[in-house]
Amino acid sequence: MFCKNCGAEIDPNAAICVKCGFQKGKGTKYCQNCGAEVTEGAAACMNCGFALQTAVSGQKSKLVAGLLGIFLGGLGVHNFYLGYTGKAIAQILLSCIGIGAIWGLIEGILILVGKIDKDANGNLLGD
Repeated sequence: MFCKNCGAEIDPNAAICVKCGFQKGKGTKYCQNCGAEVTEGAAACMNCGFALQTAVSGQKSKLVAGLLGIFLGGLGVHNFYLGYTGKAIAQILLSCIGIGAIWGLIEGILILVGKIDKDANGNLLGD
């Protein structure tokens, strides 16, 4: 197994790469199967043919996230959808005093205009 950030060989049982410190499975510069440099956004490694995980495979919808923020933002539904569980729970607690709904509405708009464009895993939101 190879680091997807720096291309160094890593132990399959390791949680991080000892060379660059990236979490195992994070990064997009190198193939995790053979360690060859890959073109960003490629579906497969040109060296070994290994199917690469791209942002598209787990991509969340910007439209869905934005609409969830606008209509259900006080309950933090859009943040649960994007993987920000802690922030979503905070919104639920703050909705008891009325702040959560305003916060959710603002975040929903920011998502739709592209100011918030990544989920909790760092994947870009799709259209």
